[in-house]
This record gives sequence, structure tokens and C-alpha cells, in this order.
Amino acid sequence: MSLRRGVVLVFGFILMVAGCTTSPPDKLDNICDIFREKDGWYADAKDARERWGAPISIMMAFMHQESRFVAGAKPPRTKIWGIIPGPRASDAYGYSQAKNDTWDWYKRKSGNHGADRDKFEDAIDFVGWYNQTTHQINGIAKDDAFRLYLNYHEGHGGYKRGTYRSKPWLVEVAKKVDRRASTYNRQLASCQDEFKKKGWFGWF
Repeated sequence: MSLRRGVVLVFGFILMVAGCTTSPPDKLDNICDIFREKDGWYADAKDARERWGAPISIMMAFMHQESRFVAGAKPPRTKIWGIIPGPRASDAYGYSQAKNDTWDWYKRKSGNHGADRDKFEDAIDFVGWYNQTTHQINGIAKDDAFRLYLNYHEGHGGYKRGTYRSKPWLVEVAKKVDRRASTYNRQLASCQDEFKKKGWFGWF
């Protein structure tokens, strides 16, 4: 095999792996299926849990709600006169739909200065950090997915002011996130042991 052909094959393999890594999971309703398909995601989620004390099921439920695990997710564009695509509603981006200012805040406070919003490892660490910050600022329990999500959506100041009270649709979304977190938690309890045994090169 020529050197040139070898380089092309290696580059192609890298692109293929990158594509597999950034595409969303096929099955979103079962956390066991997600972690089986996305090698390395459980380890990333476990690291975030150990660093911030955030339940894996809650962090994953937040990311499901925010982006459906699409790495480059963005808010839909507004419509001008109902038909012309306008600007996006916000600068939120990535798995966690973090806004620019909030992401910069996370990087400063967490020390993860090179973090990227379209990288799962960084995004789930962000969610864990944000929920830990919510716990510190507003005293919300780390396993209270409903109130944690209201803080996540409205910001800590907005939650204190009770802005969610005038948004019944948001309260329903927070309830849905809470239900998904409970479902994910039950599912993970049934399969977590298999991920604890998995290393870089498969089972050992």
C-alpha cells in the first residue's frame, strides 16, 4: 500500500469515527440504549456526576429536552411576516443549548477553558455544573429535576422572581423533564453495571 493511499484511508477512518460520534442516538427513550450506542458517553456522564454530584438521569433528561442529543442544535429561526426566515431566538447552541454568556461563565468557574458546546463530554459537565450552581444559589435539591429545570430555563434570577408562574407551558415542560429523569433513573439502575466494566478497547 502506498503512503498516500494509507494516509487517505486513515483520514477517512477518522472522519467516519467523528461522524458516528456526533450523530444523535437512534433510540432516545431508553438511557441504556443510548449508552450502549454511544461508547464513552456513560464515562463522561459518570465523570460529571462525580464532579458535581448531579444524577446522570437528570443531566441526560435535560439534554434530551434541550437538543435531543444533536451536537450542533440551534433554536429555530423566527419568521418575518410569517414567511421570511429571521434571526434565531437566542444564541443557544449544542447539546445543552447553553447561551454564549452562560457558557463563558461555566468555563471561567469550572476551569474547563477549552470546552466546546458541541462536545458531549463538555456539555454534560456544563449541565452538572449548572445544577450544582442552582443548588448553591437557590437551594434546590440536586435530585429535584422539576425545579432544577425551571432554573435552567429561566436562570437563577428568573426563578427567584417566579417568572415561570406566568408560563404554564414551561411548567408542563419541566414536569415532562422530571418524568423522563425518573424513567431514565429506573432504566439506568437495570443496566449500569455493564458500563462500569467497559474500557477503552471493549470488555476486559
